[in-house]
Amino acid sequence: MLKKLFARQETLVGITLLGLCLLIGFINPIFWTPGNWFDLARSATVTGIFAIGVLIVLISGGIDVSFTAIAVFSMYTTTVIMKNIGFEGGMFAFFLMSAAIGGMLGLINAFFIARFRLPTLIVTLGTQSLFRGFLLFVIGSKIIRDLPPGMAAYSNAFLFTVTDERGITVGLHSAVLFLVAVAILAQFILRYTMLGRSIYAMGGSREAAERAGFDIPRTQVFIYVFVGLLAGLAGMIYGGLNRQANAQDIVGQELDVIAATVLGGASIAGGRGTVIGTLLGVMLVTVLSNSLILMGIPSTWQRVVIGAIIIIGTAVPTIRTLRSSRRANVEIEPVPVEQRA
Repeated sequence: MLKKLFARQETLVGITLLGLCLLIGFINPIFWTPGNWFDLARSATVTGIFAIGVLIVLISGGIDVSFTAIAVFSMYTTTVIMKNIGFEGGMFAFFLMSAAIGGMLGLINAFFIARFRLPTLIVTLGTQSLFRGFLLFVIGSKIIRDLPPGMAAYSNAFLFTVTDERGITVGLHSAVLFLVAVAILAQFILRYTMLGRSIYAMGGSREAAERAGFDIPRTQVFIYVFVGLLAGLAGMIYGGLNRQANAQDIVGQELDVIAATVLGGASIAGGRGTVIGTLLGVMLVTVLSNSLILMGIPSTWQRVVIGAIIIIGTAVPTIRTLRSSRRANVEIEPVPVEQRA
């Protein structure tokens, strides 16, 4: 039982994360302050929501690189519309509109993938450029800092605040509740519904899933619309936290998100991955990104260190899988006729 537990990718990532936290905290005790942990939670929120969407795509055997373009398109478009109509309500309407726009953009991905069975990477690469180009040249690319009142106030929507020994007041932002809610929803879908079984089955073998009676096109529509909804939501959270709408933001982070998801145990080949592992992978990458400066590592080397950790973290499960396959092949190798006699 214990051997199986330590063989799981989630356990290895958790141990690595714990060891990294202890190391950083030993080098610089500021790491353990509430303000630093609140900042880590804030930084992990948007990445975590993105990663859960990416997890579902990877489990199904696909790859989506358009979610950052959907996020910034949804966030910026919503901000422009709300600002032009003079909307003065709360953030709920912003989240609703941005998620709806994201869902519609995800439906475009779903149409080409489910209807024409085109490769997911090719489709999402194309739509990423399409969405981003339309945003920059039709809607606009000016940075909006004069936000509607509800969006401007959201940056200070803390769940609670504390005052540290230096007299500085810090707070845990309410945005983390969205990450918790999305994680619970994804866990429920993947583990307790036929839709979740369909997603895993499709990632294992599309042909076998079709023979088992799963409606693959319908599942694909759900996947990419759901990812679009999450991207729209994450984009609006990002805009609210940063108190501005910038059409140049977010795009370019997709590889980091995919790497964090794979680091948490999701397989690029499909059919494998968990929500817990994904959240651990996101937290590991977030701690690395935000805390290396506390260890005295120059900013120019931070990307090198993060890249090395990601490569090692994704290579280990691959090597273990290959060894397990070879061991299984050796065990089932047929005995020659001469030896049988």
